[in-house]
Amino acid sequence: MTRETITEDLKLEQKMLNDQQKTLDETLRQIPVFSKLPEAKLQWLSQEGEEVWLQPGEIHRSQGDPAEHVFVLLAGEIRVVQKVGEQEVLLATYKPKELFGELPVLMGEEYFWASGRAVSHSHIFELPKDAFWNLLSTCSCVTTSILGTMARRMQEVQILSQQREKLTALGTLAAGLAHELNNPASAARRAARQLRETFEGLQPLTWQLSQQQMPATSQEFLGEIQRQVLSNASTLPPLDPITQSDLEDELIDWLEAHGVSKGWQLAPTLVEARIDTKWLDALSVRVPSESLGDLMLWLEKILTGVELLEQVEHSSERICELVDAVKDYSYMDQAPLQEVDVHEGLESTLTILGHKLKQGVVVNCDYDLNLPRLEAYGSELNQVWTNLIDNAIDAIASGFSKQAINGQGEVRISTRRENDCLVVTITDNGSGIPPEIQPHIFEPFFTTKGVGKGTGVGLHLAYGIVVEQHQGDIRVFSKPGETRFEVRLPIKISQ
Repeated sequence: MTRETITEDLKLEQKMLNDQQKTLDETLRQIPVFSKLPEAKLQWLSQEGEEVWLQPGEIHRSQGDPAEHVFVLLAGEIRVVQKVGEQEVLLATYKPKELFGELPVLMGEEYFWASGRAVSHSHIFELPKDAFWNLLSTCSCVTTSILGTMARRMQEVQILSQQREKLTALGTLAAGLAHELNNPASAARRAARQLRETFEGLQPLTWQLSQQQMPATSQEFLGEIQRQVLSNASTLPPLDPITQSDLEDELIDWLEAHGVSKGWQLAPTLVEARIDTKWLDALSVRVPSESLGDLMLWLEKILTGVELLEQVEHSSERICELVDAVKDYSYMDQAPLQEVDVHEGLESTLTILGHKLKQGVVVNCDYDLNLPRLEAYGSELNQVWTNLIDNAIDAIASGFSKQAINGQGEVRISTRRENDCLVVTITDNGSGIPPEIQPHIFEPFFTTKGVGKGTGVGLHLAYGIVVEQHQGDIRVFSKPGETRFEVRLPIKISQ
């Protein structure tokens, strides 16, 4: 190959590079944020960045990747999602000529909090963050455009994240409520089924006994026994296990000695009603021996029926308590701003979170019962208690400290009045919050939890409700083994 041929090839290659550069410059000029750049700055920009082409479905950046570039979509479509738990939440879909990925860089984040995936064949211009900061510091037209875009996107992402946080909290509460409702509902259904079986066997026994020869009239005699037994069963406290077992053994021996079969099945229920051998001795004098077995079985079924009815009643009461707690929590059928009892809100929140409190967490409450009612947005205020108490439980579970009382986690809730403010304090004995991150915990999207486990919106949402909606204040004090949140709320919101 001659020197002339090599020279011509180099010229051709350089021309192709120049044409490509010119094409990129023209493409970047069409991007609104770069449209007013001077020609020299535009050429510098195109040389600083790098072009990337993606196939449909190909990942551009993954959640948790270093935030070292800002991107411009030249062609195609990019969908940005955030993984929360096992679900992916759509944050945005970008079209050609749009800038994206700038929020983490501008906020000083080290990693991307979401993933980008190509929906179609996509062409992306990637600008290193150092070049991006240089562009902002030297070109006011770009700065103005990007800051306006950032403010709009920040608001959109924040609104979306808050909505997702509320939906996530709602899902958590719904799951907890379903768990709490399942136990009494299952107990009531089980008791109702057993009650049907009990009364199906009770009717023929009652008829059979009424036909047997008993003192006075059979109906009066059976009614007298029933009243005695039910009176004892409804008024006496339960026995301790050892006493219960000893009395059952005595009763089983008595029943077997008097020819009553299956005494071991009858004894527990009879003992709970305080039927002992002395009472049976007195009864056996008045009842023919051939009727004693049927009478014992009849008494056992009556007592079992009463016990099952009590189970249905207690289960129904528990379900009603949970429903009332939900109504109190959400302030259904009430105006948004009303006078509320802060203790009712705290207690309804504890009821809703009851399923999480069963996992080795003790709650101690110290309420000032003389506090006045508070003018507040009740439903929103309960979201604050939910976030703070739920975070306290998670802090205990994830970073359990040696300072825990009796080997258990503890959440302490107290209320008091300070001048014209009401103060609610929520304290946990978890591992604490490191001093270096305490100033940031109320910032949007700031979280110490792993990717997919926290959104960093809960405390920011609580801050907005307390400070912006209620003109109050929320502070945190933390050291190893203790974290305390103090919420101050004015008793009356100034208009």
